[in-house]
Amino acid sequence: MSSKIRAGLIGVGAAVPEKILTNADLEKMVDTNDEWITTRTGIKQRHIAAPGEAASDYAIKAGKIAMERAGITAEDLDLIIIATITADSPLPACASIVQDKLGATHAAAFDLQAGCTGWVYALSVARNFVENGAAKNVLAVGVDLLSTITNWTDRTTCVLFGDGAGAGIVSAMKDDEYGFYDFVLGSDGSGAPALSIEAGGSRVPITHEALDEHRNKVVMNGREVFKFAVKVQGDAAELILNRAGLSMEDVDLVVPHQANVRIIESAVKRLGIPEEKFYVNIPRYGNTSAASIPIALNEAVEAGRVKKGDNILLVGFGAGLTWGAGVMKWAY
Repeated sequence: MSSKIRAGLIGVGAAVPEKILTNADLEKMVDTNDEWITTRTGIKQRHIAAPGEAASDYAIKAGKIAMERAGITAEDLDLIIIATITADSPLPACASIVQDKLGATHAAAFDLQAGCTGWVYALSVARNFVENGAAKNVLAVGVDLLSTITNWTDRTTCVLFGDGAGAGIVSAMKDDEYGFYDFVLGSDGSGAPALSIEAGGSRVPITHEALDEHRNKVVMNGREVFKFAVKVQGDAAELILNRAGLSMEDVDLVVPHQANVRIIESAVKRLGIPEEKFYVNIPRYGNTSAASIPIALNEAVEAGRVKKGDNILLVGFGAGLTWGAGVMKWAY
């Protein structure tokens, strides 16, 4: 073994609300139907948090599962990173709430916002902390309760989103044959208006007028986001595999952001990786933003789709507009 530390995932977990909102349920709320939603997105249902529940509640649930599987306790954590756009409140950070409720008394904590790409960003940051020797164990969580920022009268967006959390423990590998190869991250702020929330920040504070006009809810230019996603997803995947010295044939499983089944199908055609190597769960969860990739990865692990030594490709895109990809050799 070399002396260089190599980081990787040693445990994953996920948590989603019990309540399920089906396409049939949405037909009673807005002018839409199951065929329209399914044909354009692939989504059949999504999980919705109960009133009074917050992002930290699900981050804690997912984090506890990940820690148990990794064989560590909250006291072993040196850092907690929460990727989210729906923190419990603007202040304090969701990560600080999670740190306290977990009892992670030795951990630093901060939030990270990169939209749906958030968990890939969080893993990249966690990897750097571990490989630089600044932390031994990092809890990286992707969590979003998009139902809280959805305009339920907008039939073009309300059919897309769901709630949930996914988590991973990033630590030093005992055998440096395993773990993360590399990450690529990117952003194009010129595309920010395509997916945004206008009110609620320092530019446009919350007012009665803003609330009445739903300006505190997500708006999206679906056409522009689709075009961006189709291109950047393939570009990021090709770049990260090239940097890692891997070919498409070396990839055992692709876990993409679950935004739209048509975007995933475009990646299948672009990359030439067999469709059966893509893990897709969007019909059951919809788009859960930063939680999307970790929920899917956790589900793939639980389903036996991942085994030790497999090369796993993660690729995401989201508000910002951001994108990111990472590749790892699975360690357990």
